Amino acid sequence: MTVPLRAEGVELAHGGAPICRDVTLELARAEVTALVGPNGSGKSTLLRTLARLHRPESGRVLLEGADIASYSPRGLARNLAFLTQTPTVPSGITVAELAAYGRHPHRGLLTGRSGSKDRDAVAWALEATGTGPLRDRQIDHLSGGERQRAWIAMALAQRAPVLLLDEPTTYLDIRYQVEVLRLVRSLADDHGITVAVVLHDLNQAAAFADTMAVLAGGRIIADGRPADVLTEDVVRTAFGIDTTVISDPDTGLPTCLPYRRDGEPAPVPGAATGAGHAADH
Repeated sequence: MTVPLRAEGVELAHGGAPICRDVTLELARAEVTALVGPNGSGKSTLLRTLARLHRPESGRVLLEGADIASYSPRGLARNLAFLTQTPTVPSGITVAELAAYGRHPHRGLLTGRSGSKDRDAVAWALEATGTGPLRDRQIDHLSGGERQRAWIAMALAQRAPVLLLDEPTTYLDIRYQVEVLRLVRSLADDHGITVAVVLHDLNQAAAFADTMAVLAGGRIIADGRPADVLTEDVVRTAFGIDTTVISDPDTGLPTCLPYRRDGEPAPVPGAATGAGHAADH
């Protein structure tokens, strides 16, 4: 079966300075892949490369088996949606109007008018993101979490099978971070969308993603299921800090515990009774 999106031997640079080399990454169909790593590791640049917004120095990106460079702009937008970290929009528009922007790749070249398919797609995007009740609210008047869901609704209205999100939880408090990540999880589980998301929080990535790719030192140093990727050795190599990683006894998902301010390892919850245990490496 064709992989929805794949980077093959990609080398990335910015302003002539190399960022990443020999990056190969596959996004599995209807799964969430989290890109994590320290600042400056190339997470967002790699995501932009997957969206054809940054040209690699070498290597290629394949979308449904075809070189992404071969797609027309409209053809690409019908197959892949990208939401930047800090999108901007003219003030005064409503949530429904914002979502309707996502239909531009599907409208007629001559008339530009929306039809029943466009209206259905917008209605679906609003329902999927829980923004239906907000459809007539102006974007300027929404909370941070509501605004982010409205932006995702715009991306979903493209009805593209692949969605790329660059740090969608930035500037949100913990409640809205979890809300957005639950939405991302439902897009894969309930709607079959292939999602790649750049995140900073390792524990959130492990909890909500099917796979994690850790970028550091100009390459992907670990790629796979969270239980295999989020280890003390990987965190030390990528971020240069010592941590304690435990495995949740109910879910088996790893959780990274930072060291205390005195430099001693953080206590493992339940260690005295055997309820917690260090993750295997």
